Amino acid sequence: MTDITTSKPASSEGMKFFRRFLKRKTVAAGVIVLAIFVLLAVLAPWIAPYSPSKLSIVNRLKPPSEVYWFGTDEFGRDVFSRTIFAARLSLLVGAAVVTLSALIGVTLGLLAGFFKRLDTPIARLIDAMMAFPDILLAIALVAALGPSLTTVIIALAIVYAPRLARIVRASTLVIRELPYVEAAQALGISTFHIMTRHVLRNLVSPILVQGTFLFASAMLAEAGLSFLGLGVSPEVPTWGTMIAAGRQYIGQADWMTLFPGIAIILAVLSLQMVGDGLRDMLDPKLRREL
Repeated sequence: MTDITTSKPASSEGMKFFRRFLKRKTVAAGVIVLAIFVLLAVLAPWIAPYSPSKLSIVNRLKPPSEVYWFGTDEFGRDVFSRTIFAARLSLLVGAAVVTLSALIGVTLGLLAGFFKRLDTPIARLIDAMMAFPDILLAIALVAALGPSLTTVIIALAIVYAPRLARIVRASTLVIRELPYVEAAQALGISTFHIMTRHVLRNLVSPILVQGTFLFASAMLAEAGLSFLGLGVSPEVPTWGTMIAAGRQYIGQADWMTLFPGIAIILAVLSLQMVGDGLRDMLDPKLRREL
């Protein structure tokens, strides 16, 4: 009985938060669009009418029709199928980059904010990395390590980790001076326990909000690297490589760049909308204004 009575308020609070979160039309639209992209990516092998790598030279540069919804490219490949499969890679890169950058950024931020002797060297490292433009630093790392999916993920994680580290460091500097942290230290509780249970738990909200924005930035950066030929192998469908391939056919086959471009815009915009909604809901000052 105890488990039932304690779980009901938690579930009701969760439903209440979810309803308030979707109350704004822009946030609800972002969630719907993002959910559609996730479903299309997961179900791509069953939804796509054609193989994304199937060549059909006789059907090259066919305009959108009932047979080829988004038309075909210069090799006769179905643009709709390739756009759907490209969503899988973009979402994979975004999720992997956010996860890896969170591990690096949160660790560095906690160490810099909690230990005073580590604050200066880590803060200078963060400032030095953030002094470089994101895309230029990513291009340099990918060029040095060699273009591949793993390299792109590692490079983008290194690029975006300082953003999270800076936020975590600033919040940790404030939290470590609070009375309950000082009381935990006075009671002899281990430093690791204090950092994970008392400090990190209070950083979930800013990390979650920043993670949605980094997700969108990572997807956009991956498309940019693929466009420049520094991403995955050219035969693997990505939105960036599709747009790059369609450049020379602008005016003749605009659909080759139009539909992948729309997909990038919708995916990034939906993540930004969700991130704005999370920020408004999790920030106490902004929540009171809603």
